[in-house]
Amino acid sequence: MPNFIVTVRYGLMAMTERFASESDEFRTEDEVIVRTARGIDVGTAMGRPRPMADGEATQGELLRLANDADRSILGHIRDTKEPEEFVTCQECIKERNLPMRLVGVEHLFSGDKIIFYFLADNRVDFRELVKELARRYRTRIEMRQIGVRDEARLLADYEHCGRELCCRTFIRNLEPVTMRMAKMQKTTLAPSKISGHCGRLMCCLRFEDEVYSTLQAEMPSRGSICVTENFTGEVASADMFRQEIQLLLPDGSVELVHLSEIKEIQPRRKGG
Repeated sequence: MPNFIVTVRYGLMAMTERFASESDEFRTEDEVIVRTARGIDVGTAMGRPRPMADGEATQGELLRLANDADRSILGHIRDTKEPEEFVTCQECIKERNLPMRLVGVEHLFSGDKIIFYFLADNRVDFRELVKELARRYRTRIEMRQIGVRDEARLLADYEHCGRELCCRTFIRNLEPVTMRMAKMQKTTLAPSKISGHCGRLMCCLRFEDEVYSTLQAEMPSRGSICVTENFTGEVASADMFRQEIQLLLPDGSVELVHLSEIKEIQPRRKGG
């Protein structure tokens, strides 16, 4: 019975999930064979095994380390089968004049399924396309419509920061990113500066948002009254990172105080 959990990244979409394992003899970056909901696949261990907690859910089973024979099969799939399947699917799409753009193909290691990823503005009736591809390859065919963020995850490499795209390395789910997050972080709002390869707001704005929101929630709002041991004044401005507040005192002078010095925060005075 599995006693350990290993986080594994696998598949063309760089999915990251937890897998049950009977062994703890795995190391970070090991190539491993996993049984997923869609079939047997090859992945990369993202960390050392850890003990499984009671009732902890997993997304499949880690079967074993990949060996030279596995890598040979995977190389043949990547170098020969998938390029041919991509070209064939493109030709079939063109023949049927379907309003879709093929962007990727994934031939599962087990051969149980071939997944074709495509972009389209609307829903596409690809039933005849699937029948033709299934006839040719004698396996299950899945057509998966994706968005521009998924396209970047499939095709892009490095972001403005010089690092590999977060969506290809550690982000498990592509959650919504909003302009509110950019404003909260007081970053430039120039689209070219805050947009990623996908043309949408960069994912890093989201996973940094919790820190900004927590820091901001601790700061008194502008116009509120803060009482310290030595001063009582109105908040003129606040620096969430330094945890410093500028207080406008009744005599018109300004004092800079640390958040830890504030004893009481009162609502903004009416008419202020």
